[in-house]
Amino acid sequence: MDSVRCVGLYKTYKQGDQIIIGLDGVNLEVEQEGFACLQSPSGAGKTTLLNAMGGLDRPDGGEVYVAGKRIDNLSKGQLAEMRLHNIGFVFQAYNLIPVLTAMENVEFVMQLQGVPASERAMRAREALNEVGLEGLENRRPAKMSGGQQQRVAVARAIASRPAIVLADEPTANLDSSSARHLMELFAKINETRGTTFVIATHDEMAMSYAKRLIRMRDGKIVEDQLQET
Repeated sequence: MDSVRCVGLYKTYKQGDQIIIGLDGVNLEVEQEGFACLQSPSGAGKTTLLNAMGGLDRPDGGEVYVAGKRIDNLSKGQLAEMRLHNIGFVFQAYNLIPVLTAMENVEFVMQLQGVPASERAMRAREALNEVGLEGLENRRPAKMSGGQQQRVAVARAIASRPAIVLADEPTANLDSSSARHLMELFAKINETRGTTFVIATHDEMAMSYAKRLIRMRDGKIVEDQLQET
């Protein structure tokens, strides 16, 4: 079964008097338990495609399916519910809640899902340990480095145990050692839990962990290949 499938996606943006093509007839299937990296020059479509897959941005044309269900025609409320239970996001901007501790930020999505408090705490602590933040559970984002905040965001994404994780430049704010540790963690979760990963990245090291490399240019997929990991 496909975790995510895109059929004939088109997306344009207006920039002054110019029409910018974000996606130009993209067809893509990422299988369940897949691990794919999207790579492109800046502005060539990878983040636009990632946002369409996650229901964060509606395409102007085409269809998007997540876990077998079409999502591009859902209402805002239906989309929010679908994302809550199926997709984990790792954004470049972290999107942590400043007044919450690392632990509370990781628990937040599970709280919305209705996960019982004791299980939330157990899963949040486990996820923070996995990303190397043991002992920092009670620290708020303002007291953490950019790299530590990024790892909290990753812990939040994996703790809710989604079917698919979408990550936009997840290694961008990490030093090389932390970045490698993060990609090793993604690979381990992909193998042991069967979580599907789709990552948009410029990082050659991050790409080396993917089972599949998808290169984009001018809103189109120009190369799609399996690779040894």
